[in-house]
Amino acid sequence: MRGCSGEWLRLGYDCRMNWDQRYGLPFPLGQSWYPDTRSYNFALYSKHAQRVQLLLFAAGDLHRPCAEFEFQHLDHKTGRIWHLRLPRERAGEARYYAYRIWGPEGDGEFDIHAFDPEKLACDPYARRVYFPPGFDTMAAIEPGSNVGRVPLAVLREQAEAPLSTRPPGLVHNHDAVIYEMHVKGFTQRENSGVAPENRGTWRGVIEKIPYLEDLGVTMIELMPVFQWNPQEGNYWGYNPLFFFVPHNEFSTHPERPEAVEAEFREMVDALHAAGFEVILDVVYNHTGEGNEQGPKFSLKLIDQSTYYMLDPATGRHQNHSGTGNTLHCANPAVRRLILDSMHYWMQEMGIDGFRFDLAAVLTRNSDGSINWNDPPLLSQIASDPILRNAILIAEPWDVSSYQLGRAFRGIQWCQWNGKYRDAIQRYVRGDAGLAGEMATRVYGSSDLFPDTVYEARRPYQSINYFNSHDGFTLYDLVSYNYKNNWANGEENRDGHDDYSWNCGHEGDADVPAAVATLRLKQMKNFMLLLMLSNGIPMIRMGDEFAQTQGGNNNPWNQDNETSWLDWDRLQQFRDLFLFTKSAIAFRKAHPSIARHRFWREDVAWYGPEGAPDWSGESRSFAWFLSGEAESDNDLYVISNASPESKTFSIQRPGPWRLVADTAKDSPEDFYPHGDGPLLDEDRYRAEARSTAVLMR
Repeated sequence: MRGCSGEWLRLGYDCRMNWDQRYGLPFPLGQSWYPDTRSYNFALYSKHAQRVQLLLFAAGDLHRPCAEFEFQHLDHKTGRIWHLRLPRERAGEARYYAYRIWGPEGDGEFDIHAFDPEKLACDPYARRVYFPPGFDTMAAIEPGSNVGRVPLAVLREQAEAPLSTRPPGLVHNHDAVIYEMHVKGFTQRENSGVAPENRGTWRGVIEKIPYLEDLGVTMIELMPVFQWNPQEGNYWGYNPLFFFVPHNEFSTHPERPEAVEAEFREMVDALHAAGFEVILDVVYNHTGEGNEQGPKFSLKLIDQSTYYMLDPATGRHQNHSGTGNTLHCANPAVRRLILDSMHYWMQEMGIDGFRFDLAAVLTRNSDGSINWNDPPLLSQIASDPILRNAILIAEPWDVSSYQLGRAFRGIQWCQWNGKYRDAIQRYVRGDAGLAGEMATRVYGSSDLFPDTVYEARRPYQSINYFNSHDGFTLYDLVSYNYKNNWANGEENRDGHDDYSWNCGHEGDADVPAAVATLRLKQMKNFMLLLMLSNGIPMIRMGDEFAQTQGGNNNPWNQDNETSWLDWDRLQQFRDLFLFTKSAIAFRKAHPSIARHRFWREDVAWYGPEGAPDWSGESRSFAWFLSGEAESDNDLYVISNASPESKTFSIQRPGPWRLVADTAKDSPEDFYPHGDGPLLDEDRYRAEARSTAVLMR
């Protein structure tokens, strides 16, 4: 056993200290603060590292460390975790830290390692990260030292108390409505009405809370907020570098890491106080370090073969994410990183749940194959006492695996229902033969989420949507037949093809009045059918007032007015906003629509004259929904997506009162409080491409 040498005394250690006080602890990973001994603990996982140094930097000089500490493996390594306890006085004026790591040298193009002791590695568990004035992405790519030009972790001497405005967990049930939001794009424009200093920030969202309350949505799903490379030009943020750090550009003081963290917490607190739930769109399937030619900021330098899925024959990165690399989620250390990150965002930052980008990656084995039985990461999340109350939503696919429905092994997770999106897009534009498919989606997609006795799924696991950030806006969906992505720099090859229809005129210039009227009706059809469907509806920000991106359906790098909400359209399309607001309010007021189980015997399907027509030529259908089981009103919905008007014979006795008709002008298009006109006969004329709701 090593004695208490003069070196240890010089470092400020007392030989009477416990071992953990002298040598540090392997958990928790990252940097921790112990106020009783006024000391830092550093812990870093690396399976293949052979030597590790801790470097400290003062704020006044980021090019030369103010102190360096060598990890001795006999004292400072437990298993595969390197750890060091450092008294505060030994840190001096240090404010930042990084690691220098040595490992096995490469053997050419077949190297699975990327160790490079000339480069500083940032702690993947850092809670705060500082980008120096000389930050340069090329320093993380080119050979040689990167000192002074890469992000550094910030020393923290206290942990923030968790938010306490409301315990995490699903508060909204039948009335849940998700609003997908990009933090910057939501308020960046001057016409957002937000104070200039708050535009595009967490505080800008706070200023808009009254608007969100007026609209009626209940769950705010934030597009990625994990810190990404600010020089990358990735506006959407689906390329994270650090899983514990809010993105600095969303703060009013991006140069101050403590402000970035505090303002995010302030926003969550304010949203909770207003009754909203907060969901983070998280990217745990890849990072911004790219493939073997990409930059080295953190995980590559620490232990590439642990954190990333590599081809064992070539050493190259497997690319199931489509962005260059794929996180090795089958590895226990990577699963620990993801779980610890989720714990942090729930416990310390107060959020309520997660939407997982490309969640099929979470189910992959080390060789890239799919674990169809029991993916360990999903099992750990399901059994975790902290995460069991989290809202969990999967995008149940990646670039080569489509796991929508029962195929995705997160049995209790909600899922983005891509089949709902495709069906409603095709049905509303008037494709023949979609009536039966659309009825299945309205019913709650029981084909995808069956409630069998062996594995009972629920209709609320279906996240219903007609579009998201990834595709046309609602207005562009009814205004463009062809995507217009030239500005993205990929020769219009990027972005998928939506099932859009321009209503007879391509684009937004010189739109004939009749086309504008039809487009408004089509947008109302989308909104109304969505809000009448069993499951949880999601709308993307701005669709409630016809936001346009000029036909760009993949503006991932458009940090400009293409993607920023144009709040002038709130007045220009006031009728659509009022209709959407009414549709949301009507859904929330009628629990018979969204249930914890499928409608079963409470629903009956009809056509214009009785029995439904599910043939290949059908473009219309109707349904009766009894509200008795939910102590609610009975509803009768008539949907006619055909280009001709149809008269429907109402198959249930009245009296019936009109609630909504997308063919009518505002305010006669919606009576959300049930005070619409009574029908004087048992027939209703549904205009071409329209949806009507009756209430008994």
